[in-house]
Amino acid sequence: MEIIEFDRWRPSADDPRKLEYAGQRTAEEVFQELKHRLEGTGYLPDEYFLLRDEWENGQEIPRDAGLFCTVDYGASEGVYVDVYLKWYDKTQEKSVTESFIVGKILGENGNDLDRMFLTASAITKAVHGDHATHTRYMKIGGVEDDVGGRVVHLSQQEEKVVIAALVEQRERQEEAMSQTEQLLRRMTGSITAYMDTVGQRPLHISGYDKAVLAIRDGELPAFLELYPKVLEAHAGDLLVEAAGRPGAVGRSMTRSLLDDVEQFPEAAYSAACQKAIDINDPQKVSALLANAADRVADLSPSFHGEMACYAWADHRHIAREIIKQCSDEQIAAAPPHLLEQFAMDKDWRTMSMLVEKGISGGSSAERTLHMLTYEGRDSWMAEELLQKRMWVGVNDYHALHACMENGAVDVAKLLLDQGMDLDQYKEWAKRQSHGLRCDDTLASLEEHWAGLQTQAQEQGQDQGEGPDSVAGGATMGGMTLG
Repeated sequence: MEIIEFDRWRPSADDPRKLEYAGQRTAEEVFQELKHRLEGTGYLPDEYFLLRDEWENGQEIPRDAGLFCTVDYGASEGVYVDVYLKWYDKTQEKSVTESFIVGKILGENGNDLDRMFLTASAITKAVHGDHATHTRYMKIGGVEDDVGGRVVHLSQQEEKVVIAALVEQRERQEEAMSQTEQLLRRMTGSITAYMDTVGQRPLHISGYDKAVLAIRDGELPAFLELYPKVLEAHAGDLLVEAAGRPGAVGRSMTRSLLDDVEQFPEAAYSAACQKAIDINDPQKVSALLANAADRVADLSPSFHGEMACYAWADHRHIAREIIKQCSDEQIAAAPPHLLEQFAMDKDWRTMSMLVEKGISGGSSAERTLHMLTYEGRDSWMAEELLQKRMWVGVNDYHALHACMENGAVDVAKLLLDQGMDLDQYKEWAKRQSHGLRCDDTLASLEEHWAGLQTQAQEQGQDQGEGPDSVAGGATMGGMTLG
């Protein structure tokens, strides 16, 4: 398999046959590809394998950084592998070493230690390359108390002996070959190498399964040969698999499917976008969303906004990029809680973009205003957002009440200025179990409301209308006064 690069490269504008440096990959992107590689080869630690917090949210791998691993018993339980990055910081003029990834298995005997050393070896070879083929650690049988296994290294000649014996067993016992099949796949490394070595394809495997194996093994030529034969029945499933495959190979596979398939089911396309978000691949996410309208019939208007909501949970930077990419119409149709999510972060820049593009506060307006006006710390955000655009429904008295409860007088005044009716609010509040609060906040709003009514009446009279007509239907701030 190809090594996992830390650098990005692209064809040179002057000479497309040559590659030129295009920046560094993000730590999350490298981590996801490495995790996928370990999982596919059976080396992923079974307790956890985690990226350190400081490398999240789009942090790039330093240029010319190297990687190394350490393995040791834990202080209280388990065996740990710690992965470090080391580079020379020209600004500080010194070498810097920082923790990058940590993995853990619960076992505590010598075999567990050996297994984790093989994990460390697999990580190192994934980044630095491997010019030989080695057997992979594997516990056959899956028995929890099996502590008598062996970790061995085989020469190429010994590998041939083992493979020949397993092939013979395979031919004799095709009814019970699941473990043998798995071991053969492990020892050969990929579906294409399997077929070259064994001389035939794996047992009981469909064309779709072969294409999926090619995706998971990162075998692009095999995938390009296999997937056209199963597109009619499995286009959506293949797109989901390819979208979840990290790295440049996964992007190439996804691009091929987008080029060859006219329409996908929306559910499959949504799952594919979520997979691309999960592996932290902003480039793939952007390509999928840019093609969504053409590749999904009757695409839900809220689709792009829903993807931004999904990305917010673990990949804020991708959520922001999705919002930047969205049109005003797509943001206007987005789920209202998208604004609420960024209000939790007090992300003024993103909230401002959402409001400018036409998002509605909808059922989330009350919670959004509550978060922004609580204790008055961020009331200025609510004020400026309402000055940009009225994103709260004029009949959403829950939102006005949140401002009343938090004493956010200036925010509440803006709601009245832009169409909310204070008299109607008071009637609504009387009907609620919490009732109507009579305090300085209400007194200030009543005074402001009286001024708005007076202003509206004066405007009506200036237009030649009688007092009765003003009271019955003059408008102020998008509201009909009556």
